[in-house]
Amino acid sequence: MDRELYLTIKETVLEKMDSSRELSDAELMEQIEEELQKTDKNGLLSFDERKTYAKALFDSFRKFGILQELIDDEEVTEILVNGADKIFYEKQGELHLFPKTFSKEEELSDLIQTICAGGNRMVNEASPIVDTRLADGSRVNIVLQPVSLDGSSISIRKFSKEPMNMEKLLAYGSLSQEMADFLEKLVKSGYNIFVSGGTGAGKTTFLNALSGYIPKDERVITIEDSAELQLNGIANLIRLETRTAGFEGVDSIGIRELIRTALRMRPSRIIVGECRGAEAIDLLSANNTGHSGSLGTGHANGTYDMIHRLETMVLMGMELPIAAIRGQIVSGIDIFIHLGRLRDKSRKVLEIAEIEGMKDGEILLNVLYQFVETKEVNGRIEGRWEKQGELLHREKWQAAGF
Repeated sequence: MDRELYLTIKETVLEKMDSSRELSDAELMEQIEEELQKTDKNGLLSFDERKTYAKALFDSFRKFGILQELIDDEEVTEILVNGADKIFYEKQGELHLFPKTFSKEEELSDLIQTICAGGNRMVNEASPIVDTRLADGSRVNIVLQPVSLDGSSISIRKFSKEPMNMEKLLAYGSLSQEMADFLEKLVKSGYNIFVSGGTGAGKTTFLNALSGYIPKDERVITIEDSAELQLNGIANLIRLETRTAGFEGVDSIGIRELIRTALRMRPSRIIVGECRGAEAIDLLSANNTGHSGSLGTGHANGTYDMIHRLETMVLMGMELPIAAIRGQIVSGIDIFIHLGRLRDKSRKVLEIAEIEGMKDGEILLNVLYQFVETKEVNGRIEGRWEKQGELLHREKWQAAGF
């Protein structure tokens, strides 16, 4: 496709647009086709070429321009824009260079503003970093130039249009049937569960699957930086999302404020999409004040590492003795589930552990299940989940009738 011709037609259509009203999709396409016909008076473009130009131009006005092709491809899981002239995408666990590029930085800037407007977010020189989402729930991070030295950056983490459930995770080999049955009883019994893992380990996906076990008659409140969770089948559901500061005195609303607000909304369960900082103390406090069955996630390299990170996050918001923080963790979280992305790009539950208690000021874990690698065949990792121990704290389990 000739970029010069594409830009010429786009600028002409923009000039002729009626600023007093918004064109319908049909009217916009009619204008694009009309301009294409005028520009190509000699009929040098074939029917298929005209169709390609028309779609690209329509996508640039109504959708996401050259990225629309990647967004529509369900096998693409991540889209990474490194300035106007470099675009990468992840497909089946492998990164590829996209052959198309933005014509100039201004075209990329227009797309960024479109994305932010759709997610009710604002990004500019004063606030050059923003987290938002697309209409389908895909997570978006944007960093503007010159903070991003080689051009503005967009990182899009796509999610399946069909919400993930435990049956799909079992089919993918992410955990065993025995573990899934065990987790179902833990969720229904109201155990407070925290999911940990590295970037790309599938924490949000797993949280979606776990939430499928929540009894349908409970009132659930989700709290996220940008709403990504897809909870189906829960009629009494409230979804809360943070807000960044804007113009004209619009204040920011963070995770901490939303957790405190959620406690006044008569929740049966609170689900926090991800703990990154001082909100950890509010989540632990909520868990310790009778709100059992809460779920949350956090970045960590292992279960013990997640405990240490929680200690650090609590200290970000409140100066407390380590012994007091560990006491809050022991009484506020029952189960840790650690996920990992293996070298063959597969995602698996690596460990399920119960907090046993404290001894000599240290938190003790009772490991219940653990993934053990056995061999590698044609680049695929094979292994098994071994049961390591029995659940010790069974009060909630027995109260639920199991």
